[in-house]
Amino acid sequence: MILNFDKQPLVDAVDDGPSDILDGRAVAEALRGCLRPIVDQLRERGVQPSLSVVQVGDHEASSIYIRHKMKACEQLGIEARHHHLKSDTSYRDLLALLHRLNNDSSVHGVLLQLPLPDGMDGSEAMQLIDPRKDVDGFHPVNLGSLMSRRSLLEPCTPTGIMTLLEAAGIDPAGQRAVVIGRSLIVGRPMALMLVRANATMTLCHRHTENLADIVSSADILVVATGVAELCQGEWLKEGAVVIDVGISRVDGSLCGDVQFEAAKKRASRITPVPGGVGPMTVATLLENTVRAACIQEDLVVRDGTVVDCRDVGLRYETIDNLGITQLRADTDRGVSPGQFELES
Repeated sequence: MILNFDKQPLVDAVDDGPSDILDGRAVAEALRGCLRPIVDQLRERGVQPSLSVVQVGDHEASSIYIRHKMKACEQLGIEARHHHLKSDTSYRDLLALLHRLNNDSSVHGVLLQLPLPDGMDGSEAMQLIDPRKDVDGFHPVNLGSLMSRRSLLEPCTPTGIMTLLEAAGIDPAGQRAVVIGRSLIVGRPMALMLVRANATMTLCHRHTENLADIVSSADILVVATGVAELCQGEWLKEGAVVIDVGISRVDGSLCGDVQFEAAKKRASRITPVPGGVGPMTVATLLENTVRAACIQEDLVVRDGTVVDCRDVGLRYETIDNLGITQLRADTDRGVSPGQFELES
């Protein structure tokens, strides 16, 4: 574990809110509050956590997202750099910029804002980001490490959802979990995280038959399709926990992938749209940036205190030909690998 700090403020944020609503805004604010003293300690050590956001063109939604991310970084003391390239920038120039950011030791996190203009391969460009700086958690190395349970940086939205569940005291172990949506951004990593938490998982998508019957079996339901109000309230099992990732604009109003009012009558807990998963995604991006800074500066956080890895018998080890970085017990100093829980 890279970041170890007291998460009681997150629990308090849930307890202070409505009993049936999972208020992502409150929990995200509590998480930022936990990260703030860690960022301060890093800066006192001469380590300025920094995030570089790369945008090509002027996609309106992307510009809005980036403004939110930049503001959140600045409020926490993370240096945010916006590399805004013109829409006619060549793909070669984009890749050259990513290469420069990889080699810039003052940059701890690199985020490539998607979508890219036509003619640019976002998936390929994402693979050129140094996995240790991949604060989105989308690099194949990081996704593969998630599968092998040795990941250090994981996708922000599903990680934020797991943080929200933990803060609410919702343990997936032994529960039936259903995820609707199979994207690499949310659905598939979400499924892996729920399996890791010992849930019994069903992953659905647009080709799934009898979706309503599957949803009705879910103790925990995560919907991430981008299809407005796809999931009907009457489909839900009584007492289910509902996590609505989607956000759409219908008749001038924002709504999620779940029929909120109908679902609220059956769910024990449900995230609102907006104000549920979105704020957790941004807060987790900040957390990943802090985590990336620790990885690159050979640091960990123990009980809220930033310490050198070697002082607690740990070290980061990178397998150069694979690009995989792991936090390992320093067996050269007589530390047993079993002494530490090494997953992020």
